Amino acid sequence: MKKIAVLGSTGSIGTQTLEIVRKEPDLQVVALAAGANVDLMERQVREFKPVLAAMWSEAAAQDLRARLRDLPVRVVCGMEGLLETAVCEESDVLVTAIVGMIGIRPTIAAIEHHKTIALANKETLVTAGHIIMPLAARNNVKILPVDSEHSAIFQSMHGENKERVSKILLTASGGPFRGKTREQLADMKVEDALKHPNWSMGRKVTIDSASLVNKGLEVMEAKWLFDVELEQIQVVVHPQSIIHSAVEYVDGGIMAQLGVPDMKLPIQYALFYPDRRPMDNGRVDFFRLGQLTFEEPDMETFRGLALAYQAGRVGGTMPTVFNAANEKAVALFLQRKIGFLQISELIERSMEQHKVIGHPTVEQILEAEAATYEYIKEKFGE
Repeated sequence: MKKIAVLGSTGSIGTQTLEIVRKEPDLQVVALAAGANVDLMERQVREFKPVLAAMWSEAAAQDLRARLRDLPVRVVCGMEGLLETAVCEESDVLVTAIVGMIGIRPTIAAIEHHKTIALANKETLVTAGHIIMPLAARNNVKILPVDSEHSAIFQSMHGENKERVSKILLTASGGPFRGKTREQLADMKVEDALKHPNWSMGRKVTIDSASLVNKGLEVMEAKWLFDVELEQIQVVVHPQSIIHSAVEYVDGGIMAQLGVPDMKLPIQYALFYPDRRPMDNGRVDFFRLGQLTFEEPDMETFRGLALAYQAGRVGGTMPTVFNAANEKAVALFLQRKIGFLQISELIERSMEQHKVIGHPTVEQILEAEAATYEYIKEKFGE
């Protein structure tokens, strides 16, 4: 029996993780953590019967306690609650499915307690990869990627000599705005940006996909996860989302992982690695598919991707500023307070005013995040 804890159980990755648990009798949920969705958390606790449940606010935790007083589950809250979930004594694997830098401390705590990490929280490595990866190595902890692209890279490296990697080919669907000009993007509304052609994701990640910021975050994450240079990571726009990413080796050979666009495949692979389990998620029909196409990303139009490479090259606290500015910019866009193109403009302005700290501690990373939030608040009153 493999016992799992899930950070972000009510979100897109979290709920899909629990769908897998329903079908696999040798998986058991022992701890769940969520933000504010008390209704869904109550249903999850009643179904999966964890020993621990965490909500972000004390008010949400009190509400959940009242609802679950008939069950022997302990309800906690805040960062302390996330940390308790991360190090839950009964768990073997921590699924980090929450969005944002809030995932850094719980991930560090879980590694220090020798939990296997099923990583879906890209911000953890983007901002603190220089801390996380050496810590995992010292504690002999596996970090198994859950993002479809990073899972594909991980699978394409399985059994290969990592010293012989020449290039990572990180695929991108191009999102709902693929092929559009900056003039066209200026008129795009929230509803347009949320219409992803291939993937079903949370609102924030869907907007990031539309701006290609998500791909930029994945570039920085891949640098740490696979110990390569940024210049070895090439983004390839692949509209069909069948090739989830690939790895080119020094002899020119390319290994790729293909499949239908379904997040449950990389989630299940991480949960059962190195085993593979049957899934009823559909199969690629090459005859119906007909062709696979590829394009170069337009970094002039989609400035977020170019800025991500810039932030990654600078390093230190700059990736934190990139990420934090994007989080606030996306929130402002979803609130209809800025236009779509202003997302990348706000990221760029935040990066320009930042004084970089090299090799930051967790405290310095969080301070850089807070300073970026304050800068944007001064500009927009948010």
